[in-house]
Parts: sequence; structure tokens; C-alpha cells
Amino acid sequence: MTDSTVAEARTRVARTSGTVRVVGAGLLGSSIGHALRALGVDVALADASPSQLRLAIDYGAGRAEEPGDAPALVVVATPPDVVADVIERELRAHPDAVVTDVASVKLAPFEELRARGVDLTHYIGSHPLAGRERGGAIAARADIFIGRPWVVCRDELTPASDLALVEGLALDLGAMPIEMTPAEHDRSVALVSHVPQLVASLLAGRFVDAPEDALSLAGQGVRDTTRIAASAPELWVQILDANAVPVVDVLDRLAIDLRDVADALRAPEEPGSRRTVADAIRRGNDGVARLPGKHGQRRQFESLVVMVDDTAGQLGRLFGDLGALEVNVEDLRLEHSPGAQFGLAEISVVPSALRRAEQGLEERGWKIASLPS
Repeated sequence: MTDSTVAEARTRVARTSGTVRVVGAGLLGSSIGHALRALGVDVALADASPSQLRLAIDYGAGRAEEPGDAPALVVVATPPDVVADVIERELRAHPDAVVTDVASVKLAPFEELRARGVDLTHYIGSHPLAGRERGGAIAARADIFIGRPWVVCRDELTPASDLALVEGLALDLGAMPIEMTPAEHDRSVALVSHVPQLVASLLAGRFVDAPEDALSLAGQGVRDTTRIAASAPELWVQILDANAVPVVDVLDRLAIDLRDVADALRAPEEPGSRRTVADAIRRGNDGVARLPGKHGQRRQFESLVVMVDDTAGQLGRLFGDLGALEVNVEDLRLEHSPGAQFGLAEISVVPSALRRAEQGLEERGWKIASLPS
């Protein structure tokens, strides 16, 4: 979090008050701690690993738990395979607190707790759709929740005041609360998170035995589709195991699509083969067009690619020139080619600004490249 972001956070009045107990000082738990502390909220951290806890405290995510703590809100940020146990323990230890968790699977722990007969009146499952490729307290950032969806799973017994507490936490962290049932959540993340992780990992796995010459041709497209393949296997085994049924459903349908395209390419001269391939690409066009754009709106942007010298200050100069042209950068991707002394900055702008950006940057000496394939 930058100094200016911290200063801005401290000028806002937090909805969350009192002590917030965060159990689990990894990426999400520590990030929640950093964001709340920037708002002046007292954060008490707990973790099964003493070294992880000390590291999170050293980085400023919160303080160590104390015997007299009386939290109004408990956030469980532990691995999926122990989350039900920790939720049950926290509900019993803090009967006056609202307990939420940020696990990426919601139905399995909820059903497990209900089967144990645990009183779930003051439990609300939640899940921020945020993260990074790296984990642990050292990778935590206060701003990873900003603009991201935060699913809140209430039921008919959830007190309105408890719901307000959890949704207030999400809003304080800059996230957008969305109410879903646990089953709706798990089906949704299977499609938009869990299967994409598997697809990225399987594709990246093809690189292990690939010739170096082939990998030297890798551009932004393959980097985009495999970026999340660097995720931790230990965590994903737990996530996928807990959400296996919805994931398998999506994988089975995806396997049918892959088989149809593969069959078409085996016999490209057969009637209908080219249409099968074209329809697959076109359906992908239609699907990606439905993804929410900037600020949650389904907006389409145009892109231009600018060659940027690999020297200090060049990216700042580019942004300065775009600002002078009154062109807002909606999104940015950077790519460096091996051995090259320049990078490619792919900049997304609203369609009405594209021509102005191209002409203005060229007049200022920038070289506009073609879009990467």
C-alpha cells in the first residue's frame, strides 16, 4: 500500500469497529489485517504456525492475540481442509462474535458444520475473489480486495446485524459484496476460477518437455493463459477436492468441446469441420464479451501497443504523455522479449480515445506496434 493510499484510507470512517480477530496469517488473512489497520481498526492475529504469525506481525498486519480479547468479528482465513474445524472452535470460543471465513469453497464446510450440529446462527460464510500467485504473509497487500467481488452466503436465520458486519468488512476493504447461496457460489467459482486454474496448469505442463526454441517464441497470449499456473499445488488440491462435483461438471463439458474441435481438425476437409472450429472461436468471442469490464461494467475497450525503451522513467513518460492527451488508461499489460532492449506496453482505452492516443503518441516520438497475436 502506497503512502498516499494509506493516508486516504485513514481519512475514511471505517464501518468495522472494535477488535477483529483474524485466524490464519497467510496471504488473505494478512491482507485483511493490513487493510483494516490502515483504517485504524484493532487486528488480533492467530496462526497455527508461530513463524508465520511472527512474520505477519513484523510486516504490520496486526498484533498477537491476547487472553482478554473480545472480538466482535472473527475472520477465519485457514486452508480449506481445516476451515470447518476452526470455524467450530471460534464459534464456541467467541459466542458473542460474528464468525466468517474466506475459504474459496462454501458448501462443503457449511454442510460439515451442520452435520456436526454446530449452532450456525452467528456464522456467515464469505469469499473475496482476490489473491495473488504467491502466498504467505510476505506477499500480503492491503489493496488486493479493491474492486473485487466478495461473496456473502447468508441464510434465512442470519440476523440483519450480523450480515451488516460482514458486508461492512467487505466494503471497508474496497470490495463489492454479492449475496449467494453456498451452492450457487461453488458452481460459480468452479466455472470462473477452479477450472481456469486446471486449464492453465495443464497447458503450462506441456512446456516442461518443449524445445527451448519453441518457448523462445512465447508472447503475451500464452503468458496470459498460463499466468495462474504458478499457484501452489498443496492449496489447490484441497480446493479442488472440496469442490469436485461442480468442477467435474464443467470439465466434462469442456472435454466434449475439445474433442469436437480435435475431431474437426483431424479431418479439416470434411463438410462442417471448418464451421465447427469457427463456431468454437466465435462462441469464445461471445463468452469473453460477457465478462465484467472496468468497474464491473460490460464495457469494450480498444488496445494500442507502444514500444517502450527498457530504461528508467520511460513508462512514467508514456503515462505523462497520455495524461496530456486526456486519454485515460483503462488497463495495461507489459511484455518483454528475451534479449530485447525494449518492452511492449499494451494499453486499453475507450474506443473514442484510440485515434487521439495513436496520433498524439506518434507526434511525441512513440512507436506504435501492431497488436500481439
